[in-house]
Amino acid sequence: MTGMVRFLQTSDWQLGMTRHFLEGEAQARYTAARIDAIRAIGEVAGRERCDFVLVSGDVFDSNLVSARTVARSLEAMGGIPCPVYLLPGNHDPLDAASVYTSSIFRRDCPPNVVVLDAAGVHQVAAGVEILAAPWFAKPALSDLAADAVRAADPPGEGVTRILLAHGPVDVLSPDERSPALIRLADLEAAVDEGCLHHVALGDRHSRLSVGRTGRVHFSGTPEVTAFREEIPGDVLVVDVDRHGHEVHPHRVGTWTFTTMRRHVDTAEDLDDLDAEFSAIDPKDRTVVRTALIGTLTLADKARLDDLLERWEQSLAARLTWEGHDDVAVVVDRDELADLGVGGFVAHSVEDLAGQADDENGDPHARDALALLYRLAVR
Repeated sequence: MTGMVRFLQTSDWQLGMTRHFLEGEAQARYTAARIDAIRAIGEVAGRERCDFVLVSGDVFDSNLVSARTVARSLEAMGGIPCPVYLLPGNHDPLDAASVYTSSIFRRDCPPNVVVLDAAGVHQVAAGVEILAAPWFAKPALSDLAADAVRAADPPGEGVTRILLAHGPVDVLSPDERSPALIRLADLEAAVDEGCLHHVALGDRHSRLSVGRTGRVHFSGTPEVTAFREEIPGDVLVVDVDRHGHEVHPHRVGTWTFTTMRRHVDTAEDLDDLDAEFSAIDPKDRTVVRTALIGTLTLADKARLDDLLERWEQSLAARLTWEGHDDVAVVVDRDELADLGVGGFVAHSVEDLAGQADDENGDPHARDALALLYRLAVR
């Protein structure tokens, strides 16, 4: 290897992560998928003949992950057919409780896995260097990437240098006062001066190239973690030397978090919604957040509730986006008459109908009528 290098960039594995909306076996499958992503990364690295894998921070979701998570993660990393360099990030910093110094990590760490536990230059092959900016505490009190660049001597003649750092970039972050912000202008100045040839960043969970040089990249998380992420589930294969630079994304993620924003006012709208749920594949690795707006009859509202309940059984999870979901119910006296209920139930229906029909149109009364209608029809 003489300066030109091909490597795989990834980040934000956050092994051991849980999601509050996943229950029981769905959470277990999601946890397993994050380990499976390591194996998928190994397959890409082998197929693309990568010289090494760089993980730009947050390998683990915290320093308090279970011993089982650590052991299974290391076993999967050991199957990657090239060296793997791990950068501690803000979720798993090198503090006194660091997972990287735990007995289970030291015992089970395979020989191809290297923790970049010192800031500065690490020579990984002839003519190739990693400039590491690990986290030692949370929060960071300075721009760790800039600190590493300033402290390092310029690379030697013919040497390719890759900066490995973790944190938000100033041009993307709303928190302008954070001392840990990575200043993009400083990175691009270092690229222009020939001190850096690729910048591999972690923290952002969506794949993104930032800046004008084309050499500063977030790979994103290999498995989706939140609905707001735009391009999760990828890794990057990078070819780079002092003069050339190419980046190619590869898909490894298998889960999807999606939001359905839909208007539902008619039976036809419900048909379309039902068909959209039916088309999801694979359902057991898809989480749907619904934001439904509209006005439905009692019969159609009952059908909507049945539809959502039915698809919840197939999906990994289905949840309502609170504050963005507003389906009103129109109370039709003819529909109420068709229920055929009597006794105290009939009196309750009449009372609820009166509350729903008054000038304020109590939404709770309408919801109660919709539920009663649904139960009565069943």
